[in-house]
Amino acid sequence: MLEKLFKRSKPKDLDEQTPAIRFGRYSDNNKPPEKVAKWNEADTLFKEKKHLESVRTFFTYLTDEQEGNVVHHIDGDTGTFEIYQGSQIIRGSYNSQKLVAETALARMPQPSVPVMRRLLEMNFKLYYSRFSLLNDQICMQFGSDLETASPSKLYYGLKEMATRADKQDDLLVQDFTTLLPADKAHVELIAEEEKEVKYKWFQQWIRETLTLIEDVDADKFSGGIAYSLLALAYRIDFLIRPEGKLLQDLEKIVETYFRKDDRRISEKNAEMMDCFTKMQGRSKEQFYPYLFRSKYTFSIVSPQSFKTIGDAIYNANQNINWYKENKQHKIAALISEYGFAYCQYSYSLPKPITEFFLLFMKVNYPGFFRDLGFTQNFTKEDGNYDQEAITAELTRIQDAWQEKYPEMKFRTDRLKWDSNVAFNQSFTNEVESLNMESPNR
Repeated sequence: MLEKLFKRSKPKDLDEQTPAIRFGRYSDNNKPPEKVAKWNEADTLFKEKKHLESVRTFFTYLTDEQEGNVVHHIDGDTGTFEIYQGSQIIRGSYNSQKLVAETALARMPQPSVPVMRRLLEMNFKLYYSRFSLLNDQICMQFGSDLETASPSKLYYGLKEMATRADKQDDLLVQDFTTLLPADKAHVELIAEEEKEVKYKWFQQWIRETLTLIEDVDADKFSGGIAYSLLALAYRIDFLIRPEGKLLQDLEKIVETYFRKDDRRISEKNAEMMDCFTKMQGRSKEQFYPYLFRSKYTFSIVSPQSFKTIGDAIYNANQNINWYKENKQHKIAALISEYGFAYCQYSYSLPKPITEFFLLFMKVNYPGFFRDLGFTQNFTKEDGNYDQEAITAELTRIQDAWQEKYPEMKFRTDRLKWDSNVAFNQSFTNEVESLNMESPNR
């Protein structure tokens, strides 16, 4: 198992013993200064009516060399490109006059009125791209004259097509049995051992959460129950990273709580619990197909000011003391997780904040990471926190991002170690108060 999961067969030290497993969704708001400069250069070239040069510079900006997400070839006054987004590859070309791009979502061997109705309804919600039929393939297409192909239009047009196609391809095949999957040869299957671990903890986390909230007053503690269920949804999204129908089910749970209606929180909680119970009923055969790895180019969420992030964490933590006073310590600990996880789920965060969140999860769920093959422990055999290891990792993250975020100071001396509630609250309080101003944006 370790040979399949580890990046290196002979790690030099504990810090390098990291299985090649990605957590959380791809974020494209952490581009280095040289990439930001390419965006500005592309924009300047477009304003100077150097349209071909602008498009080529735009693709340089879009390329994440570490991710390997864009393939761009230039041939004289023409060019071709491939953009990877999850289960989709956007293929396109351009010349001095126009740019076109398309991707296949599914095959439709026989015409289907229900499918066509679905595509028509979705078409009305698109701004830049469109659904189309090419022979027996359901596709999405985007195009622009080069004279109007500004970097912003290209970015948002290609992003709309890529993110919608990545979301809809699995759902269309799932909802309509007459459809067949399109080519997914580029998708990387994950090891069976990793699938086993993720299925085990998926089941365990749902079972533990439902058991926890079944033992408390549904009305008196309705807020804490909601926080616990949402924290569970965000945890599954970040650590297990389901795709397709599983991801849609998680999104429906979150949407149930935040939907603006007149229902009481306890009623929404009951619906969310029912959804989790149904998800728990999935067999391995119904779970494994939605676990895979791929490359990404666009984030599905947008960045926010750090004040927005800090406020979300602060507002969640304001509810903790009441639950501690009412002897609901497990729920109190989950409230801190909820506030931090809400930000990770809802916003495209600065990279060091995501690294802090990953450490937070490693401390809270050591068994999950141990089962995946991670050997660096942040808790001791007796269950107590390894203060030295946690402090060292926090220092490592700060040092790694010192150049971009020179004012980011995580005060490790303010961490409290006497209980899970105290640690979670003190950890997230420090994240909330970080200064994330960057002179190198």
